Amino acid sequence: MTSADSPCYTVVQESSAEYPSAAELRSGLEKGSDEVKLDTLRKIIISTINGNPQPTLMMPIIQYVLPSRNKQLKKLLHFYWEVCPKYDENGKLKQEMILVVNAIRNDLQHPNEYIRGATLRFLQKIAKDAELLEPLVPTCRACLEHRHSYVRKNAVFAIYSIYREFEHLIPDAPELMHTFLVAETDATCKRNAFVFLAHCSMPKAVEYILSIYDTIPSLEESLQMSIIEVIRSDCKNDSGHRARYIRCIFELLETSSHAVKYEAATTLTTLTQNTAAIKAAASCFVNLVIKESDNNVKLIVLDRLESLRSKHGHILDSLIMDVLQVLSSADMEVRRKAMAIVLSMTSSRNVEEVVLFLKKQLLKTQEADLENAPEYRQLLIQSIHVTAIKFSEVAASVVHALIEFLGDSNNPSALDVVSFVREVVEKFPHLRATITEKLISTLPEIKSGKVFRGVLWILGEYVETVSDIQSTMREIRKVLGEIPILASEQRLLDEASAEDGEGKEGGEDKEKEKEKAAAAASRPRVLADGTYATETAYTSTAAAKLEAVKAASKPPLRTLILGGDFFTGAVLAAALTKLVLRFAEKSQDAVASNMLKAEAMLIMTSIIRVGQSKFVTVQIDEDSNERIMNCIQTLSELETQPVVHEIFLNDTKSAYSKMLGAQEKRAAEKKELETTKAKVVQVDDLLNFRQFSKKTADDAIDYDEDLGRATGAGEAQEDFMSNLSRISQLTGFSDPIYAEAYVKMHGFDILLDVLLVNQTPNTLQNLCLDFATLGDLKIVERPAVYTIAPHGFQSIKATIKVSSTETGVIFGSILWEGPGMTEACVILNDIHVDIMDYIKPAWCNEAQFRSMWTEFEWENRVNVNNPMSDPREYLKHVMQATNMSCLTPEGATSGDCDFLSVNLYARSLFGEDALANLSIERTEQGTITGHVRIRSKTQGIALSLGDRITMAQKNDKPVTV
Repeated sequence: MTSADSPCYTVVQESSAEYPSAAELRSGLEKGSDEVKLDTLRKIIISTINGNPQPTLMMPIIQYVLPSRNKQLKKLLHFYWEVCPKYDENGKLKQEMILVVNAIRNDLQHPNEYIRGATLRFLQKIAKDAELLEPLVPTCRACLEHRHSYVRKNAVFAIYSIYREFEHLIPDAPELMHTFLVAETDATCKRNAFVFLAHCSMPKAVEYILSIYDTIPSLEESLQMSIIEVIRSDCKNDSGHRARYIRCIFELLETSSHAVKYEAATTLTTLTQNTAAIKAAASCFVNLVIKESDNNVKLIVLDRLESLRSKHGHILDSLIMDVLQVLSSADMEVRRKAMAIVLSMTSSRNVEEVVLFLKKQLLKTQEADLENAPEYRQLLIQSIHVTAIKFSEVAASVVHALIEFLGDSNNPSALDVVSFVREVVEKFPHLRATITEKLISTLPEIKSGKVFRGVLWILGEYVETVSDIQSTMREIRKVLGEIPILASEQRLLDEASAEDGEGKEGGEDKEKEKEKAAAAASRPRVLADGTYATETAYTSTAAAKLEAVKAASKPPLRTLILGGDFFTGAVLAAALTKLVLRFAEKSQDAVASNMLKAEAMLIMTSIIRVGQSKFVTVQIDEDSNERIMNCIQTLSELETQPVVHEIFLNDTKSAYSKMLGAQEKRAAEKKELETTKAKVVQVDDLLNFRQFSKKTADDAIDYDEDLGRATGAGEAQEDFMSNLSRISQLTGFSDPIYAEAYVKMHGFDILLDVLLVNQTPNTLQNLCLDFATLGDLKIVERPAVYTIAPHGFQSIKATIKVSSTETGVIFGSILWEGPGMTEACVILNDIHVDIMDYIKPAWCNEAQFRSMWTEFEWENRVNVNNPMSDPREYLKHVMQATNMSCLTPEGATSGDCDFLSVNLYARSLFGEDALANLSIERTEQGTITGHVRIRSKTQGIALSLGDRITMAQKNDKPVTV
């Protein structure tokens, strides 16, 4: 802000209905008590801030309020002198202000230190008025010698404010402040004086640093922070004291203040690239994370440590065990960030130590008192997974430890273990025998159907020897229980009925009583469909017996099947089929092969039969039934269908290998994209010869540059054609006023630059542009009033805040005074805010997608009926229209097929997640039918994306974004 600018204040809302007149305000100032004067002065200040300065009340304020000794009134007076108009129409200081200056001088000499200090603080607010300040300078200088530190510290900043704006008023201020600094004993006063020198006389600030060089580590925290800032600023100009500065910063790394440590470590990395210095800074960051209690600070310091690691590679690898100590934090976000840094620092030299530590932490998660134990266990398992795949030498040592967690009650952790084991047995063939043997022995401990399916698939694919196949079949029989399932369950029910019957044969009297009770219990009941049914004691007793049989303790796999999990049953049938086919290939014993085949077919038929009985919670579904029947047919035609053998024994394993290859390729592409950043250089930019420059440190931290970027000053300007595409016409060409708006999305704001053109030969007075909104949009500024000359132009800017990803509408009108003071009005066209400006493609893994899909409650289903003939083309059409990314691997969507099912994901600028599932098929007529299901946590984003897809379907081409 230049000295010519008027100061900016907060607009305070006032009620015009209750606002008193000038006479009432004057009366309050003249005759009221201190409380009335306080209330009156507060109303005058609010009125002045809001544009009604009340100049006639300045003299009554000077007469009746200025002499008061009330401290609250004096404080409020400072606010009034700050906002009131001090100059007349000609730009000259008002005569009344002479009295004000005299009163301020008296307050600067007041015996009460609070009044002196508050008045000195007030001088910093009016530091742009030279005529007011000039008579007060000698008094301000005298305040530097006051006995109380509160007065002295405010006097320093008052002189700083005056010197910054009008250097000629205090030409010797730097020398004065240096002398003051040397003699001062109070820490806050010294810090303020040093800040003065840092901004107004850098050489004297450097001189002071060198004069107290040896005592810097023992100074107060605030002064140490200021010294670090001066060192950073001085080193931008190739200071000759760099070596001494570095030594000083090294010493500050050992101070007790966490803030000083952080700033010192950050500054050290900008001063030098010496390996010892980088390690010292990184070690300081790690200690800060461990000792600091605030989780937000921990995350910020970890970000800084990650930035340091990315620039200096393996220099920091020796600190990996220190970083692992951060995992002792209870916050999961801190743990995740620390684990990401650990994984990036892991190398072949330290991988064994890292894995050993992670295994110990994994055992600790089984303790009941550990906070967030299930989530932490899942994080550890995923990290061990990544490490073991990357460094094959540790895979053998961790895989057996992780298999112990297959029976974990926390399902996500057990699924992560299955995923890890499946990848290890595929990538490391020499470990297959020991891993499958361990899996076979772990089968009785597994509780989850998903885990069972993963383990059964691994056993079906990778159990290869005859003895292992036989032991696998034995263990499967154990976890399945007695076969056939239906016959054994029926026998249990019959035994329960028989035992009940024997107990009732004790006496005829009891039997008669039972018959009477059965007859009495027969009563009409209303069913769900409204009809009557009859329930007897016999039927209710039979139902109770059946429930008791269902609830009896059973082996885990049998429990899952009787509970209705026939998908697991189908996976079991496929695994048994693979084992039998492989046994027939490996073994020459036809009798043993035939027995194994018969046993497998018996298990499969048993699953189908029990799935159609009353013993299961849910009847078997058609897909599972068909899948199991296919397996039975394959085994029955064992000798005649060799093509099917190839499908079961080789194709599924090769499909998994391809999927792993696609994942690795995607990860490599992502890593390459992150490491290679495209740099756009203009043809007329200066050439920078790296060989001629001296690279001695990291990029210096320039807070001025950061501020410029934060406020948008460093943003690249959009081209002219891009701006034209964002213009919306608000009125017609034949209207008295033509209006158009340039709409720009800037972060969480919508900036409207409206151009008004007066198309009439008359002057339009009191013209007001009034906007209103629908949706989560909020107008920031109040509308101003303008006057437009005949055929004149007026540009008006408006800012609208956006608080969520939802389609919003901006509408409004233009009002002005026409001929004869009549009111005229033009209604504006609506501006529709496109949510695509706030939605960006994002990526998440399958587990995260499924978790969010289950959690989100808002769903919008959009039916698809499109003349396109290729499902993949329609997928691209939807992705372009919605800004969503496809999570389904490209390999899964390739090939010639008439149906397509993929998952899509995007995230908004507000952190909202948007999920979609596209399920479509090509009909015989060559068109696309199906549906898109969109889910989100909020209703707005689901509805808006659904509308977007519906609009895109109406056009042959996708909606451009």
